[in-house]
Amino acid sequence: MKRIGIIVKRDEPAAVKATRDLIKLLKGRDVAFFAESEVASPLRLKGYDRKNIPAHSDIIIVFGGDGTVLSAARHVGDRGIPILGVNMGGLGFITELRKNEVRKNLNMILSNECCCEERIMLLADVYRGRKKIIQHNALNDVVLNNSALSRMFGLDISINRQYVTTFRLDGLIVSSPTGSTAHSLSAGGPILYPTLESFLMTPICPHSLTSRPIVLPDTFTIDITVKGGDDVYLTLDGQEGFPLKVRDRIRVRKAEYKTKFLVLRNRDYFKLLRTKLKWGE
Repeated sequence: MKRIGIIVKRDEPAAVKATRDLIKLLKGRDVAFFAESEVASPLRLKGYDRKNIPAHSDIIIVFGGDGTVLSAARHVGDRGIPILGVNMGGLGFITELRKNEVRKNLNMILSNECCCEERIMLLADVYRGRKKIIQHNALNDVVLNNSALSRMFGLDISINRQYVTTFRLDGLIVSSPTGSTAHSLSAGGPILYPTLESFLMTPICPHSLTSRPIVLPDTFTIDITVKGGDDVYLTLDGQEGFPLKVRDRIRVRKAEYKTKFLVLRNRDYFKLLRTKLKWGE
């Protein structure tokens, strides 16, 4: 039996219809569905919390946009379950299909012939004193910034336990190659090909004009110590936040696992850059 997890964009009416259409298409096949409660209830299915869906699934289909895919990837974590993103109308930079393309690709989705593209994930550990108080993963980026007032704050940066510099800035982004086309790009960072084994550190409005983005091997570890500032927050993929204190240390590194995306066709990444981001125009 194929077990299909269904994760949807919050407050998206079209998600219920897309899920209903998928169930109709698969009627009579040896499949089981595990959908979020918001979608399952109108369809008279048993509902599940998003965080519990990966434990029941062989594949996860995401109806939504990039944000919903990012959320799904963090919940999948180290389970190695492939994700198929179906764009419900937004930018959809890391989704694979448009909503009207599901039917014609259904047999391939359910087959074992699909390829998977693997993307590195980041881990962020927060230490307060000698104690690790939280650990979060992220597919796109780990960001330090102010929660309310736009004020500069200080950060000490060490790479592989060697002191690098002290920044005065508005924020700092540590981005995976997948996330290089997101917040980091807006802050002046370069585009990294999504399957590269590397990550990127991008200062946001640094006090020094010589503080430029830097690309690092994904075998490196970055230690960031908060030197000063009020209301400094750690943010994961722009969706989860954690308040930091002065002298907190954040260690960012590559996770030991990767996110797997189902690939149903030959993807022209540079065409994607041109059409989605207007790159080169």
